[in-house]
Amino acid sequence: MGCVCTKKRRIFEDPSLLSSQTIFTVKEIKALNELFRKLGSTFVDDGFINREEFKLGLFRNSNHHSLLADRMFDMFDSKNDGVIDFGEFVRSLSVFHPDTPQQDKAIFAFKLYDTRGNGYIEKDEVKEMIIELLNESNLILPDNIIEAIIDKTFEEADTENDGRIDIEEWQAFADRRPSLLRNMTIPYLKDLPATFPSFATIPERFDEITT
Repeated sequence: MGCVCTKKRRIFEDPSLLSSQTIFTVKEIKALNELFRKLGSTFVDDGFINREEFKLGLFRNSNHHSLLADRMFDMFDSKNDGVIDFGEFVRSLSVFHPDTPQQDKAIFAFKLYDTRGNGYIEKDEVKEMIIELLNESNLILPDNIIEAIIDKTFEEADTENDGRIDIEEWQAFADRRPSLLRNMTIPYLKDLPATFPSFATIPERFDEITT
């Protein structure tokens, strides 16, 4: 079933279909619908999560200027229409499930770092993201230390020595350094029904939910 979403009527994809395409069970997808509805109704209850609502959920600040937040939103917004619908939300969040294969997490992380979308991670992209992550943690490192970290990363990951990291090099690097993907796992996704117990009240057919 496709997803047709309007401001007057929200039609959500069949949980069984989403379950077949993600790591989540049907019961977990119903629980995720509660989270989606809460996030998506923060400013405008239109059946979508917009950029400001996404940032509020991620950083508790809808006006937060962050490369990381914007990149994450763009990754979730796979249709590139400026909002996140329920299907996009579930499919993207599935990557962060503890049981999702590391290969899938590595691919998502690669696309996150590939800010230009050219199929490679280059040094200035890594530097930009490192600085962003440090800022989010309220940490400051001298520029020479940051450069040393980047040089060390490329020394190990850029096996072709061409000054950029492709997806195969990145996956091999992630295999050798599992901690690289530590932030790609959200533990509470393992027990969604307990986190959102009222999921049981959600209609069996999501396409019957209207506003």
